[in-house]
Amino acid sequence: MIENLPFGALRVFESASRHLSFKQAAEELFITPAAVSQQIKSLEHQLGVKLFNRHNRGLTLTDAAKQGLPLLTRGFDSLIEAVDLIRGSRQEPRLTIWMAPSFASKWFVPRLQRFADMHPGIDLDISASPNLVDSTASNVSIPVENFRRDNVDIAIRFGKGAYPGCRVDKLFSVSAIPLCSPGLMRGKHPLKTPDDLRFHTLIHDDTRYEGRPDWATWLKAANVSGIDAGRGLHFNHGNLAINAAVDGQGVVLSMKALASGDIAAGRLVAPFNLSLPLEYAYYMITLEELTDQPHTAAFREWILQEAGQEDESNPAG
Repeated sequence: MIENLPFGALRVFESASRHLSFKQAAEELFITPAAVSQQIKSLEHQLGVKLFNRHNRGLTLTDAAKQGLPLLTRGFDSLIEAVDLIRGSRQEPRLTIWMAPSFASKWFVPRLQRFADMHPGIDLDISASPNLVDSTASNVSIPVENFRRDNVDIAIRFGKGAYPGCRVDKLFSVSAIPLCSPGLMRGKHPLKTPDDLRFHTLIHDDTRYEGRPDWATWLKAANVSGIDAGRGLHFNHGNLAINAAVDGQGVVLSMKALASGDIAAGRLVAPFNLSLPLEYAYYMITLEELTDQPHTAAFREWILQEAGQEDESNPAG
């Protein structure tokens, strides 16, 4: 019976079979390797068939899995094609957009109303995922298959800009700057020079991605010594780190773009005239065949205009 088919587990199996890796399947599907392993075990139990031979150096498919995989892949491709046809028949245009959580909440969402005012007939389906940064824990490129498999129209990603098979537009470069509550500019140990950081708590954004700014590098660029660059508050999410700085709990090293709303509102200031340019930047990635579609083109024009207002060559404060 079709209602008893384990579609989720079958999709996990199809991905793991293509990669011959639970880790790469997890990255493609935005789940954990442990979840992939559990889904495979559950599927093997339900089908009563072993699907993978597990070796010290990797995985191989069993004969049974080899026989079924081509038809399964063809079936999923047919489902994706069918969904694309159904989506294309809708009257109202809709864009599905992926982006990193911090970028979504701190930069994108505060500007979103302007797009809605300009294009009230275009609906947006926004998904925030931490996998949308280049990382040693994820593939550097976004495979075209990922866009089609998950019906994604546009991805906004922090990285180096190497995404084969896609249209890539650079939104803006970024720099690392210390930011703090205006209250820390006053008091017993006011922040006047970088050396004054020794009297204040350092706030760290420990989100795992390549190109992430760190206090050790910034302090070295500022010619400051004698400060333990690892001390202070550590957060695994950029939003939490920035919010802690807004609350006056210390000085955060972040990107001006992610804190632009708090800077404009006066909740954060940059106490020093020193920014550290980063190698990575924010990019908008689109499937080539979707680039010229009217609603995609409208979004692209709008966000490039918004991004053009970003200038991180001068710190705020």
